[in-house]
Amino acid sequence: MAELPTMIRDLALILMMAGVVTIVFKWLKQPLVLGYIVAGFLVSPHMPYTASVVDTSNIHLWADIGVMFLLFSLGLDFSFKKILKMGASPIISVVCIIFAMGMLGVIVGHTFGWSKMNCIFLGGMLAMSSTTIIYKAFDDLGLRQQQFASLVMSVLILEDILAIVMMVMLSAIASGNSPDSGQMLESVIKIGFFLVLWLVVGIFAIPLFLRRVRKLINSEVLLIVSLGLCCAMAVVSTEVGFSSAFGAFIMGSILAETIEAERIEKLVEPVKNLFGAIFFVSVGMLVDPQILVDYALPIFVLVMTIIVGQAIFGSFSFLLGGESLKSAMRCGFSMAQIGEFSFIIASLGLSLGVIGDFLYPVVVAVSVITTFLTPYMIRLATPAYNALEHRLPKRLITSLNHLSMSHPNTNEQSKWKRLLAQMAVNTLIYAILSTAVIVVMLTVFHPFIMRIFLDHWYGLAITGCATILIISPFLRAMVMKKNHSEEFKALWHESNRNRPPLIFTILIRMLIAVNFVFYVVQYLTNFGPALLITIGVIAVVLIIMSRGIKRRSILLERLFINNLRSRDIEAQVLGKKKPLYEGKLLDRDIHIADFDVPVNSRWMGCTLRQLSLGRKYGVHISSILRGGCRLNIPDGDYIIYPGDKLQAIGSDDQLTKFRNALETEVIGSDTELEKREMKLRQFIIGADSPFIGKTLEQSAIRRHYNCMVVGLEEGKENLSSVPPTRQFEEGDILWIVGEQDDLDLLVKAKKH
Repeated sequence: MAELPTMIRDLALILMMAGVVTIVFKWLKQPLVLGYIVAGFLVSPHMPYTASVVDTSNIHLWADIGVMFLLFSLGLDFSFKKILKMGASPIISVVCIIFAMGMLGVIVGHTFGWSKMNCIFLGGMLAMSSTTIIYKAFDDLGLRQQQFASLVMSVLILEDILAIVMMVMLSAIASGNSPDSGQMLESVIKIGFFLVLWLVVGIFAIPLFLRRVRKLINSEVLLIVSLGLCCAMAVVSTEVGFSSAFGAFIMGSILAETIEAERIEKLVEPVKNLFGAIFFVSVGMLVDPQILVDYALPIFVLVMTIIVGQAIFGSFSFLLGGESLKSAMRCGFSMAQIGEFSFIIASLGLSLGVIGDFLYPVVVAVSVITTFLTPYMIRLATPAYNALEHRLPKRLITSLNHLSMSHPNTNEQSKWKRLLAQMAVNTLIYAILSTAVIVVMLTVFHPFIMRIFLDHWYGLAITGCATILIISPFLRAMVMKKNHSEEFKALWHESNRNRPPLIFTILIRMLIAVNFVFYVVQYLTNFGPALLITIGVIAVVLIIMSRGIKRRSILLERLFINNLRSRDIEAQVLGKKKPLYEGKLLDRDIHIADFDVPVNSRWMGCTLRQLSLGRKYGVHISSILRGGCRLNIPDGDYIIYPGDKLQAIGSDDQLTKFRNALETEVIGSDTELEKREMKLRQFIIGADSPFIGKTLEQSAIRRHYNCMVVGLEEGKENLSSVPPTRQFEEGDILWIVGEQDDLDLLVKAKKH
C-alpha cells in the first residue's frame, strides 16, 4: 500500500490542531487569529510534547498563497472611490500615525542595538494596526455602529493600502545596499505608474468581460475566474518587480468596482479562510520559546511603546484630522495593537533575508499581548478622557473639542483649484496609458513587424502609424477634456484676465501630447528635430480635428465611467445606497447606522407604531431595505419582517441601546428539539369516545390538541378526506399527525 505523502500528513495535523484550538478560543471569546498562532506553536518543532510538522517548506508555500488570498479579499472590500470621498481628515490621521509609530519602532530597535534593516522593518510592523482584531473587538463590545468606530475603520482601510505600498518600498530598500533618495523616488514613481495603469486598464476591461459572459457564469465558474485573475495579476506584479501580494490586492480592488464584487467576496471567503489559517499557523510555527525568554525585555518595551504611542500619538493624529478630543482619544486607544500586516511584513523581511530570525517571534509575542489588551484599551479611552478633562483647563478642552469645526470644507475649493486638479489628474492618467501603449508597441509589436517585412522602411511606418492611431484617443482626451467643463466656462466668462491662463493650459497639454508623437517618430526614424516637431504638431492637430477619434475617445471614456459606476448603479437600483445627507450628519452628534433584523426577532410582524422605537430608544427609522427595495420614511403602519435592514438615525448612545434591544429581543432556541418530532398515528373511535356525533370542527382536535386529521380510512386504496359536515361514528378509523405528547393527550381523551 502506497505511503501517504508528507504534505498530506502535515496538512491534516495543521488543520486538526487549528480546529481544536480555535474552538477553545471561540469559547473563550478571543480572536481566532491568536488561536491559529497558538496552534502553529503546538505543531512546531519547538514544542516537544506534541506531534510536529515534518516538511516546513510546503507549509511556507501555502502560507504565501494565504497572504495572496488575504490581500485579494482585502482588495475586494476596498474601494478607491470610498477613499476619495473620505476627504483629508483620515488621510492626515493615518499619515501622522504611520510616521510617528514607524519612528518609534526605529528608535526602539536602535536603542537595543539592532541592525539598520531590523529597525526599519520593526518600524513598519509597529505602524500597522490590525483591521481584523479591531473590527472583532468593536463587534464584541457592541461599538461597531458608533461614530468613532467608523472613523477608525476608515483610517484602517487607508493604513492597509499604505501597508501595501510600504511592502513595495521595503522590498526596494532591502534590494539595495544603501538606497539613496533618487532610488526611493524612482520606486515611488514606479509604484504610482503601475498602480494607475493596472487600475485604469483593469476597470475598463474586466467589468466589460464579466458583463459579456454574465449569463454563462455560475458560482463555481465565477470563483475559478476570480482566483485565476488574482493569480494572473500576482504573476504580472512579480514580473515587473513587485510582490505577488501587491498584485493580488490590485486585482481585488479592480473587482471591487464590479457588480459581482459581493458575490465574489462570499465565494472567495472559504478559500481565504483555509489558506489564511495556514498562514497564521505558519506564523506560530516560528515562535521559539527560548527567543521569547531571551528577548523578554524588548517584548515588554515594544508592548508599552505600542500602547503608550497609540494612546498619545494616535489620539493626537486623529485630533489633527479634525476630531474632538474625546473622539480622538477613543480612536487612538482603539488602535493600540499590531496584527496580520505586521506578520506579513515580518515574513517579507525573512524571505528577503534582511532581518534577524529573532524579530519574527518577538513581533508575534507583542501582537498576542496587545491583542489581549485591545478590549481593555477601548474601554479605557472614556475614563482617560474624563480624567484628562478634570486636569486640563476648560478653555483648552473646549478649543480642542471644537477643533474639528475649524477645518475648512474640502468641497469648497476655488474654480481654478478644481479645474487645475481635474486637468492634472486627467493628463496624468492619459499620459500613463499612452506610455504603456508605446512601450508595448515598440518592444513587442515592432520587432514582430520588422521580422515580417525584413527591416524595410514600410515596417517602420506600420509600427509608427499603428502606435499613434492607438494612442490618439488618449492624446485627444488629454488636450480637449475639461475645456468645456463648468469651471472652464465660468472662468472664461468671468474675466478677460482668465483667458490667457486658460489658453496656456491647453497649449501645455498640447505640448505634452506632441512629445508622445515626437518620441515615437524619433525612435523609428532619423529625422531632424525640426521635422520631428512639425510631424508631432500636425499629428496632434489632425487628432483633435478628427470626428472619428473624438467619437472613439468619448465612447471609451463613457464605457470606463459606466464600469466605474456599475456598483453604485446597482446599489441605487436595489435600494442599497445610503442617502446623500449622511455625510452632513457625521459632522454632528447624530449619524446613520444599518441594522439587520434577526430571523428570530420578536419584533417581526409588529408595526413601527407598536414598537415605539423613537419613544423607547430615541432613534428614527429613515429607511427599510427589503428584498432589493428601499422604503423611505416609513410611517407607523409599516410592519417589520425578518431579514429587513433598518437604517436608523441617532446618537452613539441611542443607536447602542437600539442595537442591544434588537439583538436581545429574540425568540430563544428550542432546547428540547428532539421532542418536537411529528408522528403519524392511527386513531379508532370507540363506543365511549367523546368525539362520536361531532364534526371535525366540533371535535377541536386541531384547536385543543394541536393535532391534524390527515384522512379517514374507509377500506379504500387511498384515505378519504373528512367533509366538514360529517359526524364521527363508532368504528371510524382516523389517521392523525402531531407531536408525541399531543397525540398521547388525544388518546387519553378518547378513553374518557
